[in-house]
Amino acid sequence: MRAAVIGGGVGGLAAAIGLRRAGWDVTAFERADGLPATGTGLGIWRNALTALDQLGVGDQARRAGRRQPEGTLRKPDGTVLGRLSADVHLLTRPALLGVLADALPPGTIRFGSTVTWQECDVDLVVGADGIGSGVRRSLFGVEPRRSGAVGWRGTVDFAVEAGGETWGRGVKFGLTPQADGRTNWYALTAPDADLSVFSSWHDPIPRVRAESRDVLRHSLDYLPALPSYVTDRVALIGDAAHAMTPDLGQGACQAIIDGVALASVLRSGDVPTGLRRYDRERRRSTQRLVRRSLMLNRLARVRRFTAVRDTALRAALALAPTPSWSADLEPDELAG
Repeated sequence: MRAAVIGGGVGGLAAAIGLRRAGWDVTAFERADGLPATGTGLGIWRNALTALDQLGVGDQARRAGRRQPEGTLRKPDGTVLGRLSADVHLLTRPALLGVLADALPPGTIRFGSTVTWQECDVDLVVGADGIGSGVRRSLFGVEPRRSGAVGWRGTVDFAVEAGGETWGRGVKFGLTPQADGRTNWYALTAPDADLSVFSSWHDPIPRVRAESRDVLRHSLDYLPALPSYVTDRVALIGDAAHAMTPDLGQGACQAIIDGVALASVLRSGDVPTGLRRYDRERRRSTQRLVRRSLMLNRLARVRRFTAVRDTALRAALALAPTPSWSADLEPDELAG
């Protein structure tokens, strides 16, 4: 049985590894000329780390990153609203892609290749081509929607004592330490705002803003619910199927879990039955996460009654259970 994976990102490579372990002959097509050398950090929750273990690369991913230390949720003046505790492993996107690529035989990934699913004369096509997926567009004609916010990301060459988020009036700023002693940061603002809105916030945010280089700015988009993630021989995974705003930190995690789940249901080689099962297992739960991430995004963008919001956040964090494994993040969403 032969499979073509369109897209060599986190989800695509996870699917390629899983399918090969299930006995498939796999080729992954990636439009970029090679693996990225730079990139910001990813938080890999325990359910996704368990999926990486099932692919045989969990230990390598652990060595490539670090456990996320406990952080805080603060107001712009530094007032602590609560403690953020999560069972998350931090590593950079290039590090994770390197771990996944190393688990595939040379030549499995064809860099600098752009193909359509119709051109692939195979038994299975995996659409892993991201939020702007051409595979999804040709099958369902569905385009991503704007959340009304923009995201900023960057890295600075110094360490911070602890990570966490700071929420202000319609904006937020987050810090996550990296394994190499640097710090990854991200921010959410309105489309017409810039990073100067954080200049008077508590330390070390002004220094982070001042010393950042190669800052990325992008629209925070999401995907409306698709009627299905599959057709007779095509499966969509990751952002191609359920792109979400980054507020729950689940984009890469769910792409990994998609890839493992898809490979698991296709071990028998019965593609139509396996794809129907994959759709049943993954569509409802991931679409629920898209909605909840968007709700959290909108909560962060509140500009009025922020005192009421902050009081509710303080209470939610005080009552939140200790994070534990959950396929759909119910305890972790409560903490958020």
